[in-house]
Amino acid sequence: MFFSQLPTPCYVVEEALIEKNLRVLKGVMDRTGARILLAQKAFSMYHLYPLIGEYLCGATASGLYEARLCAEEMIRPGAEEKEKSIGRLENHIFSPAYGEADFEAILRYCDHIVFNSWRQIEKFGIRAKAAGKSIGLRVNLECSTQEGHAIYDPCAPGSRLGVTAERFEEAASGEGNGGSSLISLVDGLHFHTLCEQDSDALECTLDAVEEKFGKYLSRMKWINFGGGHHITKEGYDIPRLERCIGRMKERYGLTVYLEPGEAVALNAGFLVTTVLEIIRNGMEIAILDTSAACHMPDVLEMPYRPPLLQSGLPGEKAYTYRLGGPTCLAGDIIGDYSFDKPLQEGDRLVFGDMAIYSMVKNNTFNGMPLPGIALREKSGEYRLIKQFGYEDFKGRL
Repeated sequence: MFFSQLPTPCYVVEEALIEKNLRVLKGVMDRTGARILLAQKAFSMYHLYPLIGEYLCGATASGLYEARLCAEEMIRPGAEEKEKSIGRLENHIFSPAYGEADFEAILRYCDHIVFNSWRQIEKFGIRAKAAGKSIGLRVNLECSTQEGHAIYDPCAPGSRLGVTAERFEEAASGEGNGGSSLISLVDGLHFHTLCEQDSDALECTLDAVEEKFGKYLSRMKWINFGGGHHITKEGYDIPRLERCIGRMKERYGLTVYLEPGEAVALNAGFLVTTVLEIIRNGMEIAILDTSAACHMPDVLEMPYRPPLLQSGLPGEKAYTYRLGGPTCLAGDIIGDYSFDKPLQEGDRLVFGDMAIYSMVKNNTFNGMPLPGIALREKSGEYRLIKQFGYEDFKGRL
């Protein structure tokens, strides 16, 4: 298939760019002994799971369905060969709370189960340990390292994510939910504090880990640094990251896990769209067959301005347009961009950085069709992996 034959809207993921990111992550693992997992919440294009499984150590899930997806699409295919080359692939899961209806299935699919509270360990921990699972507890370091995105800050006041040092100490002293006997069930500590950040933020976070939980680390087998590490972004300080990993290994003898999602597919995907209409209301407005609200929800939620190939900032080039979607939402606006020549109906535009948090978060508001999913193979040829139609919309309702 040629680029011009792709239906629009369509996500296009470049196999070569995914593999470029994976090589960077594999290099970190090779030099440090850390184990890096795919966080499926950012990127779940399972057509590429066999490739990802060749480089990484498995995946982490936020719920039962992601856990099952990893088991079926990454771990089972060719499991024996992968174990020879990289070690056994692992399937981790964390949820703020597990339901009884899902837990038996979680025990079938997952080998590492991270709990969010002592109460959850009290409820499910003995059963998980009896099933041979490695048990983790998420901790809240109460140490915020990011600014401007409170919605993504797990350490914000009143956060529901993780056990604070105060609550941890209560259990250690036998004051709450089964007392210190619960600590004996815990194999590792998990934290997730970062969002698109460099390793200096991780270094600061580890200071808080040691300050608040350091006396328990030598009793653990592993520590999970969570996600939000921008490892494959240009300029990221990889040597500092590797020193952070070494710090936990050398001081406490811990196996170190990281679970980036964004870093696996950063800048490796695109969203191809077509101009449907040009109107004027104080400025030129182009209506696309792609919706910010439906197909790139982080544009409104983050918010951010996605990169657009061959465009500039408003006024930078000769012709400026506001790009909007076809839904009834007044705020379905992608942003203002400038171009060297006027846009025409039927023109194709290509947004960058559209592999992450796109397919996993899109929706069919207003009955919008979901974008197709295509792969640009290393040969340069395009292959349409999936198209969606009316039945996909109807089936959600």
